Amino acid sequence: MDINLGHRIDRLPPYMLGKIKKMTYDMRRDGLDVIDLNMGNPNDPTPDIIVDKLREACQDPRNQRYSASAGVFNLRREVARKYKRIWDVDLDPDKEVIATIGSKEGFSHMCLALLGPGDTAIVTKPAFQIHTYAVVLAGGNVIGVPIGNDTAFLERVENVITHLQPKPKVMILNFPNNPTAMCVDLPFWEAVVQMAKKHNIIVISDFAYGETCFDNYKAPSFMQAPGAKDVGVEFTTMSKSYNMAGWRIGFCVGNKKLIEALGTIKGYYDYGIFQAIQIASIIGMRECDAEVQKQALIYEKRRDVLVQQCQRIEWEVDPPKATMFVWARVADEHLAPYNGSTVDFCLDMIEKAEVAMCPGGAFGDEGEGYVRIAMVENEHRMKQAFRNLDRALNKKPVINTP
Repeated sequence: MDINLGHRIDRLPPYMLGKIKKMTYDMRRDGLDVIDLNMGNPNDPTPDIIVDKLREACQDPRNQRYSASAGVFNLRREVARKYKRIWDVDLDPDKEVIATIGSKEGFSHMCLALLGPGDTAIVTKPAFQIHTYAVVLAGGNVIGVPIGNDTAFLERVENVITHLQPKPKVMILNFPNNPTAMCVDLPFWEAVVQMAKKHNIIVISDFAYGETCFDNYKAPSFMQAPGAKDVGVEFTTMSKSYNMAGWRIGFCVGNKKLIEALGTIKGYYDYGIFQAIQIASIIGMRECDAEVQKQALIYEKRRDVLVQQCQRIEWEVDPPKATMFVWARVADEHLAPYNGSTVDFCLDMIEKAEVAMCPGGAFGDEGEGYVRIAMVENEHRMKQAFRNLDRALNKKPVINTP
């Protein structure tokens, strides 16, 4: 039988992060010790207090049934309390907060709620893949604007909004940024709100790395900007800062109408997050501020090691102030054999150096020349990864010393 797939599948390129993950898995299954720095998949444990609460909540039969798609009220109330405590933002837990099955699910369903054929979204270039392809899956079009955290970037965005007909409907921003780790300060968000109001454009902020900050930098929430709730929403997740990636729990906060729209879509697609996970997450947000700060310090130390190792093999890098990634420019001589393709380079490094990294090209043409390196191994393993890379790239022999 000749099965014709839908047009949405035809618009999607291969998911490079998944391809590298599978290649890493296959090599490990064959007994090779691949050091995996590809995905932002935390390797540190979830805080004990959260795990203990999950274990307790699992045993209650009331938590084994379908839950509320929007999240139980106590969870949404805890999100509102956290926003007030950390960013001094007031949120109505009933109308301005919704729980999602990880921020990626929520983001995708929000695009389904907002976009369709003929609609356009502005995204930064390079961009985390879901920011582009959630729009594509919704049937919309994407306009990329080269990334920046400065006035020139906002001028480029305004130029697109002004000259594109019909005007873009949505602007998708992600700071601290994945993949580049670029950061912003509050005046940036204030300018974004003014622009959104001027042009009647919706803002979606991806704030996944808002609590993973270094060097006394504190990432501002989009919601802190006056009028932010009038023009958009913000997505957060417990995956990174709480080491809960596999738990799949995130949140969307902000504009009531947009939250309601997301809730409508989710009502058709899911029955909510396992209630025991929601209850454990309440305890995490209530009790684990110190654990979140401790985790950020762990990443800060790993960042220092990665920056040093990149510089040692003459890869250019600006020490990031946030996220769990280093965005490094690969030396031209190392990319030359691959005609500048970071995809080919990274695939070859998995085989020759047994090190998995994410190619900048996976985030669009603007990412070529760079690799994204995740801080998901301890300092010893990261140093070993760069010894492997150095040996593979510079053809250094292995010398066994007693």
